[in-house]
Amino acid sequence: MNSTTQIAITHLGLCCPLGQSHQVVLDNLLHASTTGMQWRDDLLFERSVLVGQVDAKLPELPSALKRFDTRNNQLTLLIARQIEQAVEQAKARFSCERIGIVIGTSTSGIATGEAALSELKAHGEFPKEYDYAKQELGDTSQFLQAYFGLSGPCYTVSTACSSSAKVFASAKRLIDADVCDMVIVGGIDTLCKLTLNGFYSLESISNGHCQPFSINRDGINIGEGGALFTLEKVTLEKVTLDNAAKDGEEKAIILSGIGESSDAHHISAPHPEGRGAINAMQAALNMAKLKPEQIDYLNLHGTATPKNDAMESRAVHQVFSNNLPACSSTKSLTGHTLGAAGAIEAAFCYLLLSDYNTQQQLPPQVWDGEQDPNDPSLTLVEKGQQANIRHVMSNSFAFGGSNASLILSRYRSSREVLENRAFDSTETNPNV
Repeated sequence: MNSTTQIAITHLGLCCPLGQSHQVVLDNLLHASTTGMQWRDDLLFERSVLVGQVDAKLPELPSALKRFDTRNNQLTLLIARQIEQAVEQAKARFSCERIGIVIGTSTSGIATGEAALSELKAHGEFPKEYDYAKQELGDTSQFLQAYFGLSGPCYTVSTACSSSAKVFASAKRLIDADVCDMVIVGGIDTLCKLTLNGFYSLESISNGHCQPFSINRDGINIGEGGALFTLEKVTLEKVTLDNAAKDGEEKAIILSGIGESSDAHHISAPHPEGRGAINAMQAALNMAKLKPEQIDYLNLHGTATPKNDAMESRAVHQVFSNNLPACSSTKSLTGHTLGAAGAIEAAFCYLLLSDYNTQQQLPPQVWDGEQDPNDPSLTLVEKGQQANIRHVMSNSFAFGGSNASLILSRYRSSREVLENRAFDSTETNPNV
């Protein structure tokens, strides 16, 4: 067996409309639960809207960090606590300067700014605690750095819906350049009026539950949530997990492929033939040194807007040809979480590869089942469908043609060379 150095995902924190513990989220994902989708009448100016909502009780920020007090950072804190013990151990092992943070977001604390503007309009002045910095896009990354007491590279990627997929590429570059030993990556977005009304003005909000790839699709549901990962360099024995790990071996989930592209076709519409999407998927396959037929599941971007789904179905056919993988869009379950979508959907892929998925099930497509005859059909997952899951791809495509595809893979490694085994501070089972 040949030893190889890879970037491993060693820890995961997660909270989204499907839940906040690994097993609960996975169960709801596999059982196609839509309980996290809720009607709200306080987000759009003209009507009620169905959104993916986090119902978890969010913690208060420590008094020393009140300058970061936003709902976005409260959600970040809830998720950060799930990986906190791992980060503390890494600080002792690597030092604070060698741990980086790269976060994707599109909302940051905008909702706090909206509330402050309402106060200004009603009373002629901003609230005393209001600080414009709370709604700057870098605020969440800076909050995490302050909370963990780190001093390594810290920045935000904000490329709309591909933001928190692209952070994985940023982290890999930091590790490969020997700037960092560990990088905390992820994405956090929370509901706010700006994004809801912005998409409504584009006539892109669905009148009910979104229907990805259906002839009846009429737009997206917006959602909220977040996921945080720790990435570290590990050495492993490159043997796929076709069988159970032997004594002295452990499982590793690695970031095996990343593809980025920018087609710049239009400020909000994707290239109709998916040129950028094709380039991103092919680049991820090339980095992972995988053939298209080796992808066991594809998490589609699948927004349920007419142009995105038409483009993506064509791009998938172009890349995979006669070897179409099982695929589904999970946005019917969570809503489109915008800047956090890449991270949340990568977390779903991670859970599919993990020991939590004992039955090797795939997330079913939730839709009305009425295929759009104008678009190439995809092999959409049905309830209860299983597969031998080893390599999983996740697509994230954004405004301006900013595209990213990730591939996560499952390997086994000898205990002697896999230094960083996963640790879950909230559950007794290991993450990988």
